[in-house]
Formats: sequence, C-alpha cells, structure tokens
Amino acid sequence: MPQAAGAPVILGVDDVSVRLGGRTVLDRVGFTLRAGEFTGLIGSNGAGKTTLFRVILGLQAVSSGRVTGTGERGEVGYVPQKFQLDPDMPLRGRDLVGLGLDGHRLGLPLPSRSRRARVQELVEAVGAGAFADARVGRLSGGEQQRILIAHALASRPRLLLLDEPLANLDLRSAQEVVRLLAQIAAEQRIAILISAHEMNPLLPVMDRIVYLADGRAATGTAHEVIRSDVLSALYGHHVDVLRVHGRVLVVAGAGHDEHPFEAAGSDHDTVEIV
Repeated sequence: MPQAAGAPVILGVDDVSVRLGGRTVLDRVGFTLRAGEFTGLIGSNGAGKTTLFRVILGLQAVSSGRVTGTGERGEVGYVPQKFQLDPDMPLRGRDLVGLGLDGHRLGLPLPSRSRRARVQELVEAVGAGAFADARVGRLSGGEQQRILIAHALASRPRLLLLDEPLANLDLRSAQEVVRLLAQIAAEQRIAILISAHEMNPLLPVMDRIVYLADGRAATGTAHEVIRSDVLSALYGHHVDVLRVHGRVLVVAGAGHDEHPFEAAGSDHDTVEIV
C-alpha cells in the first residue's frame, strides 16, 4: 500500500481525453495524487506524457473529462525537461532559486533578510549549498536539477511536476535526484509526479505509477500495473514482463513491430519493446 494512502487528494485527473488534429492523444486517462505521494508517469516518446503535463498546468484544453485541485496560483511547481543557460551568464544558482520567490513580479527584487533566509533554506533543502554561488550555466546536470527543484519549491507548491529530469544525467546523479525527490515528498508532504520513459530508477521509491501507452493509462502500484495481463490490455497486444538481475523488462510478443529502447544512466535500465 502506498505510504500516502489516506492523505488528502492534491490532484484529480478524471476521465481526461485530448484530441488534436483529429488524433486522440489522451484517451480517458484518470488517476489521483495524494499529499506526500511519489508517482512515476511512465511511457515512451509519443505516449502522451507531455500533453498530460500541459493539461495539468492549464496549458492544454481537454476534449472531455476534467482536472481538479490545481486552480490556485503557486499550487503547482514545474521543472521543465530542457533548460539551457549560457555558461557565461552571470546568474548564480541562488539567484535562480530567488526568482522562484518573486520572478512573477515586475521590477528587481528588493533585498531583505527574510528573502535571503528563504533562499538559503531552499538551497539547503536540495543539498545545493556547495555550488549555490556558482554560475548556473557551468553546473553539472545533476547540480542544475537540484537548483531547478529548489526554484520550483519556492512558491511552496502542493504538487511538483518534473518532465524527464533524469534524461541526461549519469547513474550517480540520477540516483541522487530520485532519492532527493522521495525525501521532499515525504518530508514536505508534496505530491510529486515525475515523467520518464524508463521506470527502473524510480521503482525503489515510487508509491504509484501512471503507465501511458498510445494515450491510454494503467494506474496503481507498480505491483498492480507492471504485469503481463495489465500491460497487454493497455497496449492491445501480448506483452511479457520479465525480471532479470534486478531489472524489469517489458517485451512485446512476436508478430508485432519491435522498437527497442534502453535508457542509459542506471544500473536498473529497462529495455522495452513495444
């Protein structure tokens, strides 16, 4: 049973469908996120993960269904997948964190003791004290992710969305970011939804999984979802779920087009053939 069972519901996605250009991108997707719950949004490229994030953020209208629980400003923190900064831009890590406090306001932020204390609190919460005064553009991928997470936490959100935060990280950095996020969810009672095309790095800490394939979703605990019968129904053809040397592999049955992909950067890499 997920550790957040019984906690308040932070986000409700109720039978959401999205059709774009005559194509169904999301097909009656439904799930809830609770306070303190760490949920993985898993699916290959094109499965509908980005569209679902846009729906939750209010950037994409739904064709049917509804999303509840994210109506007020500041309730949702967001860490984008792509974040490029010129290495020579004179913006320190703690400066970027501070923008999360007042970046939506016009004009330059006024220095204050309380603002500096809050920025330092956020920096320490993500373990970024050793590099918070370095230029953001010169930080490693894992260090940038910590700064971006601190930036997203500045508004004290109830829900934190992270779009493929592990995609370009090495093994050690990915593991550190996953452990950090699990700690934040548990200690700050924030609901966290993290998208990834490879589930294994998340399995040790994931309370629930939303598994997307062709716009459809299977949701529940990993034990409930990562099963041959559940994923076969989701994909519309036979799928085998194998567990080999601590890795979970999802493999399509013979007679279907096979498009293997392997996510680098983990000792629990998934090979999924769909």
